[in-house]
Amino acid sequence: MQKHMRSAITILALLFVSIPVMGQNPAKSETPKSKVVGSQPLITFVELGSVRCIPCKQMQPVMKSIEEKYGKQVKVVFHDVWTDEGSPQAEAYKIKLIPTQVFLDAKGKEIFRHEGFYPEAEIDKLLQKHGLKIQQAASK
Repeated sequence: MQKHMRSAITILALLFVSIPVMGQNPAKSETPKSKVVGSQPLITFVELGSVRCIPCKQMQPVMKSIEEKYGKQVKVVFHDVWTDEGSPQAEAYKIKLIPTQVFLDAKGKEIFRHEGFYPEAEIDKLLQKHGLKIQQAASK
C-alpha cells in the first residue's frame, strides 16, 4: 500500500511539474522575433498570404524591393497560410484576411498591422518613421 502511495505521489509531482510546459502554445513560440545584436534587423516585416492569392502575389516584388532597399535593417518573412506549414502562423497572428502585413520591432513587439495590398511607398514611410534608412544600392 505504501509503495502505491509513493508511486501515486511521484506521478502527481511529475504531472504538476510538466503541466505548465504542456500548456505552452507552440504557435506562439514560432512567432518571428528579432533583437538588435550586431547586424540583426531592427524591424521584422511578416507577410501572411498565399502564393495562390492575387493581391498576395502582387506583394512579392514589394517584399523583395524592401529587403534590397533596407538591407540588414529589415528581415522580411513570408508565410503561405494556405499550407500546413504556414497555417499555424495565421492563428498565431490572428489574421482575418490575406494578405496581412505585420511589423515587429527589435524586441518582437507588434508595431503596425495592415490588411490587403500594401503599397511600397507606404511601407517606406512606416519604416522611415521607425528610424530605418534606405541603403545605397550595391554595385553588381
